[in-house]
Amino acid sequence: MSRIFCIANQKGGVGKTTTCVNLAAGLASVGQRVLLVDLDPQGNATMGSGVDKRTLGHSVYDVLLETASIPEAKVRSDKGGYDVLGANRELSGAEVELVALERRNERLRAALKAVDADYDFVLIDCPPSLSMLTLNGLCSAHGVIVPMQCEYFALEGLTDLVNTIKQVHANLNRDLQLIGLLRVMFDPRITLQTQVSDQLKAHFGDKVFDTVIPRNVRLAEAPSYGLPGVVFDPAAKGAQAFVQFAQEMVARVAGELPTTAPADDSARA
Repeated sequence: MSRIFCIANQKGGVGKTTTCVNLAAGLASVGQRVLLVDLDPQGNATMGSGVDKRTLGHSVYDVLLETASIPEAKVRSDKGGYDVLGANRELSGAEVELVALERRNERLRAALKAVDADYDFVLIDCPPSLSMLTLNGLCSAHGVIVPMQCEYFALEGLTDLVNTIKQVHANLNRDLQLIGLLRVMFDPRITLQTQVSDQLKAHFGDKVFDTVIPRNVRLAEAPSYGLPGVVFDPAAKGAQAFVQFAQEMVARVAGELPTTAPADDSARA
């Protein structure tokens, strides 16, 4: 049985795609079978995995409209070592088309059931908004991994996201839970970031992952080469941190993730 996780944050520019691509490559590097699902019409996770979104025969758009299955639409990220259900601009039209369809929130969940035995992890890269696409991701997932910068506005956005997870858990997907918060682009020399990090640990406890992803230029350079940072420069601190994060995820799943509903903690002090 695969474990399905959304990489989500309603705030843009917090490293969701970087996290998704590098976690996928990190998990693959420690022997896990991984499917990355790109639910963002920009297709950045697709391109960052070394897959040209302009040449996709089928994409996640076709899967959501049930004109193709995941085995038909997936492609291999040879250098990343994982499979990709890619996205391109076609996906932006799915928002409008899905509204009139039955089971519009459950299209992705139904498609993933057919490949449940084929993967250890399914990672879903969500767009930075609560859209029909994000809702399909949340309705499919066992949990949400939230990458966030340790800044004040990130705390504001986190409060909104936790409330969204609670609502989806209560009304659409009883399996959904907040798995953990991943601190990204972290610079310990900045006092505010250290203070926000301490706030997160105080409020969310073990929901904050032990791994911290440092601010790292090699991670930022990697997408321009169509590679995950973990593959582009395995010796870089950011790449090593993502491999460590992958190992932490495997350990958490092996020890069974918490099965409680989303906590009522507020992100604010």
